[in-house]
Amino acid sequence: MGRLRRKRTHHGIRDNYRKQRTRAYTRDLDQIADDLKPENIDKKKHQEIDTDLPGLGQHYCVECARHFISEAHLTEHLKSKLHKRRLKKLEDEPYTQEEADRAAGIGKPDNGKKGGRVLTSQDVTMEE
Repeated sequence: MGRLRRKRTHHGIRDNYRKQRTRAYTRDLDQIADDLKPENIDKKKHQEIDTDLPGLGQHYCVECARHFISEAHLTEHLKSKLHKRRLKKLEDEPYTQEEADRAAGIGKPDNGKKGGRVLTSQDVTMEE
């Protein structure tokens, strides 16, 4: 039994998990949001022919950052659930570096408008 027990303990090794996790890494949402700007979207949709890419790089989904073999595969992808999920995620405005710094406590705090709170001369009275 000792041999079987030794054989099945490899799944807890972190290095194997890290290697597989970064294997199919795709573009992040903030990178794709930059690609969706009007000046960049034409460059992505009308790329030059590249023999290393699927479909010679002519069938590209900008929102998902994926190349497809043919126009039929691209239209099928546009109807898929994965594409629609990505569109929903891209509706939110991406975080900026300034927001990340403020969350980490590095940036300037947002204390409201200058001048502080304006005190009213009248106190609020409750009617009985």
